[in-house]
Amino acid sequence: MAAEYNPRSNFVFAPPEDNGGAWQASLETFRDALERAFPDAFLETNTSSLRDVPVLDFEIEVAPEVWVAGTAAMPAPDYAHVSIIDVTVDAAALFAQWLRDAYVPSPTSVRFLSSFVMENGDEVPWPLPATGDAAAIEAMMRSHLAAAGAE
Repeated sequence: MAAEYNPRSNFVFAPPEDNGGAWQASLETFRDALERAFPDAFLETNTSSLRDVPVLDFEIEVAPEVWVAGTAAMPAPDYAHVSIIDVTVDAAALFAQWLRDAYVPSPTSVRFLSSFVMENGDEVPWPLPATGDAAAIEAMMRSHLAAAGAE
């Protein structure tokens, strides 16, 4: 049986475009949620060099031996995004499921975009499936990458 190709990319998650405050997010609530879900998380507050706003850098183990590193920026009630860097699609799906099911107030309030797709000129985020497990999210993310020719 051949191994399935598992590309690496950066992924960004954000609330709906027409409702930037849908997550009701702050760095404090995000930090608290990460600490509850991932007790061994590495968490560090820094200042973004791009926007001069506070950000939360994190590294969490989303499954045994599966680590995800990223940054959350939530400087205002109507603005939030979380990016994860250099992750496989299956690891990204595990993180996305946690974000959707354990942090955001509505499962229909998460959009995502990958750096690979953006590099190919498409900057239109896709909605994360509102239901389903990590496998369903992974399938959606693979479709997203395939649409831009990553797979």
